[in-house]
Formats: sequence, structure tokens, C-alpha cells
Amino acid sequence: MNLALMRERLEYQSLLLGLVVMVTCALLAVAYQWTREPIQQALANDMRQSFSQVLPEHLYDNDLLDYAGQIEAPWGHLTYYQASLAGDISAVVFPMQASGYAGKIDMLVAIKANGELSGVRVLVHQETPGLGDKIEVARDPWITYFTGKSLHNPLPTGWAVKKDGGEFDQFTGATITPRAIVAEIKRALLFFEAEQPALLSPLKLPGETLSTAIREQGVEEYD
Repeated sequence: MNLALMRERLEYQSLLLGLVVMVTCALLAVAYQWTREPIQQALANDMRQSFSQVLPEHLYDNDLLDYAGQIEAPWGHLTYYQASLAGDISAVVFPMQASGYAGKIDMLVAIKANGELSGVRVLVHQETPGLGDKIEVARDPWITYFTGKSLHNPLPTGWAVKKDGGEFDQFTGATITPRAIVAEIKRALLFFEAEQPALLSPLKLPGETLSTAIREQGVEEYD
């Protein structure tokens, strides 16, 4: 095989490979456009469903995804969501993350404007099945006992599991998990108390609702 023939074949293969890459990219772009809106909507619906677990319907009449704010917390940048009823801010919801026995525990904490907990739910965890997984509301009502609690009920010294001298039950054979949850909820309440004026100050929203930005961010993370 002479050099000229080899060169022609190499050029042909390079051209063919480039064409395949272009077609593949085009198909991926089309598929992304087709699925982008359904993914955004699914993410938004999942968040609304999570909100409904920690906030009863009678506490708000707004779409929390359209009222998302940013604030600096001692542990980092925090996104929070304002709930309002008839124009008055009634509660704030924000994610918290505890360090459990087997890893991080992602939680959603809702605190009413008067400082009482509206609800707490565990969203994601890796705790031991049959022991630590009792933090899931589907497996045990333990997490619901925080509803209505505050830094005054009980007092801050009571925000610990009974094994540590506090007022909250632990699980038989699993103390680390409930201890972490109680400590994280207490931290959320302390942060709310310290930053209450900022958290309850009406948000100045841009022309484009924040729910759009949040959903788009979620799609980027999903990708």
C-alpha cells in the first residue's frame, strides 16, 4: 500500500468520525430539549411535595419556590424559602444536614414566624435499616414529635436525647442517629433566633422568579 492511498483512507476515516460526532451531539441536544421541561417540572413537584410534609396547608398560600432567599450561615451558604399567608410571612423552610452513624442525613426544617417548629422531615440518609432508619416518618412517628417544639419548649438544655440528659427519646440500639437529628434541629432553631429579622424580611424578587433559576440549577445538577 503506497503512502498516498494510506493518506486518503486516514482522511476518510477522520471525516467519518467527525460526522458521527456531529450527529451524536445533535441528537443529544435534541433529546435534552425534549426532556428539559419535564425534568424541571418533576424537580419542582418533588420540592413542593417535601414542603407539604413540613408545612400544613393552612399556613401558606404562596408557591415557596418563588420565594427563595440566600443567607450566610455559620456552616456555609444557605438557601431558605419563605411561606406567607395573605401577604404575611408565616414560616421559613430550609435544608439542614446532620452527621449520622453511616453518613450525612439530609433534612428539611420548617419554623413558624413565632419560633415554633412546623415540621421536620428526613429526605435522604444511609442509616442502618431496622435501627437508624426510624428517623423516616414512614417507619416511625418519632420525627413528628418535634412539631410545635421551640427553644422555649423545651429549653435549650433539654435539646438532647434522654441518654444525654435531654428530653427526646433515642432508639434502642441506635443513639448516634437521633442524637445527631436533635442536635441539628437545635442548631436550626438557634440560627433562626439569631437571624429572625433577616429570614422574615420580605424578599425582593427579580423579574424572573427564583423558582425558574432553582429548577434550572436542579437540571444542571441532575445532568
